[in-house]
Amino acid sequence: MSGQPPAGLVHGMGKELVEPDWAPLTGDEVSAVLSRYPGRAADGPSGDRAVVAWSSPRPMSAAGLVSRGADTVFVKRHHVRVRSAAQLAAEHAFAAHLRAQGLPVPAVWHTTAGRTTVDRGDFVYEVHEVAPGIDLYRDAMSWTPFTSAGHAWTAGAALARLHRAAAGFGWPTRPPAVLMNSCDVITAADPLAVVAAVGRRRPGLGRYLAGRDWRGDLTRDLLPAARRASQLLGALERRWGHGDWHPSNLTWDTAGPDAEVTAVFDFGLANRTFAVHDLALALERSTIAWLDLAECGEAGVDIDAVDALLDGYQALRPLGPAEAAALPEVLPVVHVEYALSEIEYFADVVASPALADLAYDTYLIGHTRWFAGQDGAAVLDHLRRRARAS
Repeated sequence: MSGQPPAGLVHGMGKELVEPDWAPLTGDEVSAVLSRYPGRAADGPSGDRAVVAWSSPRPMSAAGLVSRGADTVFVKRHHVRVRSAAQLAAEHAFAAHLRAQGLPVPAVWHTTAGRTTVDRGDFVYEVHEVAPGIDLYRDAMSWTPFTSAGHAWTAGAALARLHRAAAGFGWPTRPPAVLMNSCDVITAADPLAVVAAVGRRRPGLGRYLAGRDWRGDLTRDLLPAARRASQLLGALERRWGHGDWHPSNLTWDTAGPDAEVTAVFDFGLANRTFAVHDLALALERSTIAWLDLAECGEAGVDIDAVDALLDGYQALRPLGPAEAAALPEVLPVVHVEYALSEIEYFADVVASPALADLAYDTYLIGHTRWFAGQDGAAVLDHLRRRARAS
């Protein structure tokens, strides 16, 4: 793990640190937010001012640890074009359900009005208790691997516990939006029609797609894999999942290679999909070196982490034959809906055409194309052999 990035810089789409899309939180700002919570006057009970003790390097919102006196909380700010109070309410309801089932999820604060968010101008804020444990991966970039097979195993086991705890959460599927995960496209009888419909409902995405041969690209690179996935997912039960299972969204009890997970956080991409879809996302997020793909056209695979994560998961929640068969077919297209929503974020919300192109070419199309190549096919064959042996 590296130290915190230089002040003011955040993670980019590649390996380089970049200027943030959103200004960092300030002490005055978070003091005003915290004053909306019971017993939290603007200057605190002893006149202490809020201090942003650490700023998250994640790029698509502004967040950090905020200290005031002896108390520390986690505060996150979203632009309303990225997250609304209603969207956050769904995330918070799912997190509360998991917490009620005994999963170690940090509690969300409620305002004096009983809400879990605070609106200020064009932004919406959420405040969470600090997750217990060590935030080992907090400075690790997305799509970077576990540092040990032991971490992968315990992360897999923690995901299995989450999926068991998620049973019974009955909220409906969250609709397409900016930076939102789902499986609407890859489960559709006509994926192209669904993408076209999403583009009509999401004009920013629609304007971008109008300048690309997206029908040709998806027909060539995505549709064959999506159809294989759809045929197998259709027989499975839908349930809510985390949507972004990466080691940086977990805390750990020690810094050692056999550390256990102590808490789960960041439900920003949670949605009603399938357990095997969420498991495929976990593999995609942390076992393939995607950041190398744009640089050299190749992406290494940590096959030991693949096996460890799946072994940890299946130790607590064994995959049924249908789920095991679906996993290798879902993996090449598990990113599709989020990639489309990320294209919208870059093309419309922050007006970065170059990053929108990168999200389209390297992420949306490039990831699925990689699975059709030698290295990706080897991963899928490995998963199919595991399925046959189970």
